[in-house]
Amino acid sequence: MLRQNSSPCRRDIIKGLAALGASALLPASRSVAQTPAASPRVIDCHHHFVSPAFLKALSAKEGHKVEGFTNFFPLGLWKNYSPAKDVETMDRDGVATSLISCTAPGVWFGDPDEARGLARELNEYGAKMASDYKSRFGLLAVLPIPRVDESLKEIEYAFDTLKADGVGILTSYGNHWLGDPMFQPIFDELNRRKAVVYTHPIDAPCCQDLMPGVNPTTLEYFADTARAILSLLVTNAATRYGDIRFIFSHAGGSFPSLIDRIGVGNPDTIAANLRGPAEPNSRLYHLRRFYYDTAQSTNTIQLQALKTIAGVSQIVFGTDYPFGATAAKQVQGLGECGFNPEELQSIEMGNALRLFPKYKS
Repeated sequence: MLRQNSSPCRRDIIKGLAALGASALLPASRSVAQTPAASPRVIDCHHHFVSPAFLKALSAKEGHKVEGFTNFFPLGLWKNYSPAKDVETMDRDGVATSLISCTAPGVWFGDPDEARGLARELNEYGAKMASDYKSRFGLLAVLPIPRVDESLKEIEYAFDTLKADGVGILTSYGNHWLGDPMFQPIFDELNRRKAVVYTHPIDAPCCQDLMPGVNPTTLEYFADTARAILSLLVTNAATRYGDIRFIFSHAGGSFPSLIDRIGVGNPDTIAANLRGPAEPNSRLYHLRRFYYDTAQSTNTIQLQALKTIAGVSQIVFGTDYPFGATAAKQVQGLGECGFNPEELQSIEMGNALRLFPKYKS
């Protein structure tokens, strides 16, 4: 319920965010021109790829009503995709390494055999990319979720045989988000392995085609990321899976704007809570241990709010390749968000190296 009058603390928060926004104008901001793209200096944690077989499978579904397929997959954008061209783009934009993942709609379209086959084919294709272009690509393996047994087998194969760097999953499957008990065996195994789990949003069946003329990437993807985060918090799954390093796309989606509504304190104490340490296994504790990428979110409002909640140490660079602006443009945007040079270095590469230390060389 909305209230007519803002409390003093709420006004303090608004003033604080305004000050943070103004900090974008400080000299600490940096432009691409100041650091040539020819010297790779970023690790891209939100970078998509396709295989020819996966593209063919999706092309066959275009225009048909198929479970899990939203018909919002720009097939034409992938027509000329190749790992070699991908590397050329990375070289041009100063990307040292890209952690590749499958984007929405993923591989689940209602057929368990198809999902298992597509996941395996994509993972082997991605592993070959990583092998052919050493240190340029890392694999975040796709899983045939919601199938539990098949996902457990793919986790074993991806990590033990393909040497994947982590897994890449969606924020929801059907109308089930990540904290749902149906996924517990999958996440228990990922937790045992202390895995990196990158998540990508999708428009869940509950919330498709709600507004004519508004595609899901405009609003619904951001909402579904917030739902996924909240589902881990309200079910205590975030505590159960305390060794999983989760990465959420697009700076956490709409979650930063919901901070006074998701149980980190009442509106009169939020400012104080954010200034102090979080209680162990509290909701704020988990929000501060999750990671968030910058893909298509390099604006002062989003990133300074995220910094206030989670800290610079939890922000990693991402581009959403091949969608949206180039890596170089997003680096430029990041440099205009009020971070000092040390913070920029952490976001662009340092924080990712804590998650993927083998790419230090």
